[in-house]
Amino acid sequence: MNHETGRVQLEIKGLAEPKSPEAERICREDLNELITAFVQDKTTVERGMFDGQHAGGETLAEELTQVRMGKIVKEKFPGLAEEDQESVRQHAIAALNLVQAAKKELLTGAIDGGATPATPNTSLIDGVRKYALSVTELDIDLIDRINPFGEAYEILAKSMTESRLKQVAEVIAARRVNLTLEEARDLAKRALRFKQEKGRLPSLTAMDPWEKRMAEGIAFLQRKVKEGGTHG
Repeated sequence: MNHETGRVQLEIKGLAEPKSPEAERICREDLNELITAFVQDKTTVERGMFDGQHAGGETLAEELTQVRMGKIVKEKFPGLAEEDQESVRQHAIAALNLVQAAKKELLTGAIDGGATPATPNTSLIDGVRKYALSVTELDIDLIDRINPFGEAYEILAKSMTESRLKQVAEVIAARRVNLTLEEARDLAKRALRFKQEKGRLPSLTAMDPWEKRMAEGIAFLQRKVKEGGTHG
């Protein structure tokens, strides 16, 4: 940490570095724009806070951090190469989720009776540092598994009765489309990266919900091809 400038430098294992000058500029200057678009996307917020279809009632975080944010990056910067789009996505999610994790650390500390930071201007930095020290190693896979809306749901849950919260969740779930063609294609791309890392394609019977979801994306496309509903 540079105490003079207030800047904090963190090393994140596996974080893809931007290749082009434009991608470097975006990572340096435009991440706030991406994060704003992400948290204002109605479908993303609904799924982040109320999607109970995966992981024992919890949102499948990677579907938000990888697929939904990946879609926003493609829409905002269609001229970037695919590897630069992925780098920008990772940097945006890392920035968003490190802030969320920091806020949660501060909230937990306050609830547990811990001392609050003496200087409000440094409280978020203190939270980031506390979170970074609480994990063995920061890596992008770990960050991708954080639900950016988890804290917001906890706050909402405290402000609503259990029955009212359940009613809202049921309305959202009833409107949820299981999978779109575009999402299936994004999941299939993630599945190919999974294969490069693991030496096999994701399995529909996997215990890991994210691996299973990627396999569902492949199966969805295979069905569409058989039905003659998609190409490529």
